[in-house]
Amino acid sequence: MVKVACLGIAVQDRIYYLDKMPQAGGGKFVAHHYKEVGGGPAATAAVAIAKLGVEVDFIGRLGDDDIGSAIISELSRYRVNPSKIKVYREAKSSQSSIFVDNSGERVIVNYPSPDLSEHPDWLEEIDFRQYDVVLCDVRWHLGAEYCLQKAKKLGIPTVLDADITPQNIEPLVKLADHVIFSAPGLEKMTNEKDLNKALMLAKKICGGTVYVTKGSEGCDWIVSDIPSSYKGFEVNVVDTTGAGDVFHGAFAYAIANKYAIKRAVVFANAVAALKCTAEGGRDGIPSLQEVENFMLYANG
Repeated sequence: MVKVACLGIAVQDRIYYLDKMPQAGGGKFVAHHYKEVGGGPAATAAVAIAKLGVEVDFIGRLGDDDIGSAIISELSRYRVNPSKIKVYREAKSSQSSIFVDNSGERVIVNYPSPDLSEHPDWLEEIDFRQYDVVLCDVRWHLGAEYCLQKAKKLGIPTVLDADITPQNIEPLVKLADHVIFSAPGLEKMTNEKDLNKALMLAKKICGGTVYVTKGSEGCDWIVSDIPSSYKGFEVNVVDTTGAGDVFHGAFAYAIANKYAIKRAVVFANAVAALKCTAEGGRDGIPSLQEVENFMLYANG
């Protein structure tokens, strides 16, 4: 049986739906809809994997507050195993405010709780030999570094969600087999605005395969110095929140199931596209059957 581990941040998202994004200069704005759901790159990736039908553990840190309890409850409801979560006493959990406009674009303001220890010592209690793939985001740098090193020693494929973070992520990029950048994350690490040039620079750092997701424009990647791209799928976009996280989860699912790289990219694009047709970061994540039907229709 295939099993995946997702390590990183879990947050509570408070999502405000607006007609248009607030402009600089301040003011008061009225949301026409509001939702409160779990979020975080690795946590949402884990939900995507579970909804696709694969067993998945989420490994992360929470406080013992109401937010932490709500996050664990929601992950359990989606059949993500929360038993590998470290809960810190008298600590606040992380949370985000998200603003979504009528075109589906969003702005995220994240509060990573300073109460949650960065030390990864407790990860030594986890037997990583049980996993077929390990996915990490970059929001818990020391935890990701430990897991990527552990997986490399065990010969387990790894996927890194290489988004923007204050730390230098090059040490993590060097360790991972599949490094999937957001466009802002790639530009920040390489200091290069041209995505093609930036991806080539990233390939010199990463010993594996590098990718960059480009929203509705699909995904580019480099294997053995050969650049490739996939345009993606056209859908009626309602909300792009969590689309990148879902892409990473679907990609990890594909690698765990031995998909070739191009097939994995196409599959992950399809899952992320379908997610964008519903509000919130998780409600629109499709089942495997829905993805297969969608791909048949889109390709037919």
